[in-house]
Amino acid sequence: MGDIIVKLYDETPLHRDNFLKLAGEGFFDGTLFHRVIKNFMIQGGDPESKGAPAGKSLGTGGTGYTIPAEIKPELIHKRGALAAARLGDEMNPKRESSGCQFYIVWGEVYNPGKMAQLGKQMQMQAEQGVFNELVQQHRKEIMDLRKNRDQAGLMALQDKLIAETKAIMKEKGEIGLSDIQKETYTTVGGTPFLDGQYTVFGEVEEGLDIVGKIQEVATARGDRPKEDVTMKVTVI
Repeated sequence: MGDIIVKLYDETPLHRDNFLKLAGEGFFDGTLFHRVIKNFMIQGGDPESKGAPAGKSLGTGGTGYTIPAEIKPELIHKRGALAAARLGDEMNPKRESSGCQFYIVWGEVYNPGKMAQLGKQMQMQAEQGVFNELVQQHRKEIMDLRKNRDQAGLMALQDKLIAETKAIMKEKGEIGLSDIQKETYTTVGGTPFLDGQYTVFGEVEEGLDIVGKIQEVATARGDRPKEDVTMKVTVI
């Protein structure tokens, strides 16, 4: 559909070097943008997408390894950001990245009111993350209480963890959007709710219009484009 030129960030050297290595080996050539969601992002890099027949479910292929997270607060999910896909926190609490699957952000441009609402959601998300971490630390105790059907014990532990969560959040202070995030997402656009969750390791320098065209294509089950969108990745 056209050329997309991306630059890779030196601030994320593990992701940069891995992407350059795979691209140099021709790993991505012939793979598809197998998951496309309008006004959100386009995702590719699954080796199993090469020559995949229509209707085949994609998105689980990989290199057999993951990359340690390199999540930086200054590298945000603005429109055109290049970021690494990964498994969810439940299976991947360290937020390690897929060895090969990536996505390019499209997102939306936010008005100030929606940004304020998003800030509140981010605060709640952060609080939920702290609570989930405490739950993991008490996993054995929770399992024992469930095994013994000790509902009173479970409720008491839950109240304790909620109190600990609130204390931790109070110490951290308000978690909201930075001035750069507010400026970027109300002008350029993007997906701010992904910040701090996935590693952003590059951005589109030329060809953002091509990303726009891809995210508009018709899709079938599993968000796979009805007509294959293949890629060839070259280091320049």
